[in-house]
Amino acid sequence: MKIAVLGTGGGARAHIAKLAELGHEVAVGTRDPQATLARTEPDMMGNPPFKQFLADHPGIELHTFGDAAATSDGLVINGIDGHNAVTALSAIADQLAGKTLIDYAVPYIYKPDIERPWPTPWGVNPILDPCDSDSLGEQIQRALPRTDVVKAFVTQEQATVVAPKAIGDGDHTMFIAGADAEAKQQVTGLLRAYGWTDVLDLGPLITARGMEMYAHMHGAIGMALGFGTHFGIKVVR
Repeated sequence: MKIAVLGTGGGARAHIAKLAELGHEVAVGTRDPQATLARTEPDMMGNPPFKQFLADHPGIELHTFGDAAATSDGLVINGIDGHNAVTALSAIADQLAGKTLIDYAVPYIYKPDIERPWPTPWGVNPILDPCDSDSLGEQIQRALPRTDVVKAFVTQEQATVVAPKAIGDGDHTMFIAGADAEAKQQVTGLLRAYGWTDVLDLGPLITARGMEMYAHMHGAIGMALGFGTHFGIKVVR
């Protein structure tokens, strides 16, 4: 299958590598391919330059967001940062029409100037915008009425999404939400290929609000366990 991954950060790289390992043709999208390839310093999360990643993964092609989405025959993964996702995706609405878009972005606002900040070992914790009365997933769906948006992957580090058995032998839960049953089935199929055995459909896309807000809880657990510790969440029935 031809799958597009939009973004070049650590999460996107996890999906790119895993999809290629599974035998899919992967097209990667970025805002400016030449600028991305020209970078020689690690990104804000410490990932090495993307040019190095491409050298280690022959056969992966780098395109603009629109050109990458156009190559997909039905499935696109959104790894664009939450603050810029709606604008970037709206600009390629035609290339995304008729396709399933998996959105795992969190609508973080970094370095917020707020009255009661949440201090963390790496600075002030980001805040969520939107929150409660809307979600980034819903905003993306409204911006892309011809695309089936499925919120998924967002409650785990992406390295764990593509390798669930690395935590508790895979005995934890992945959540998905969206309006279209066929699109959610397509996403569930990809999760099964990744190794997930417990996929819980939360229903309509409005439940993306809960998934996105969970990001703060996930961060709190991570800080309690020790920064860099990967873990899973399981719904016990």
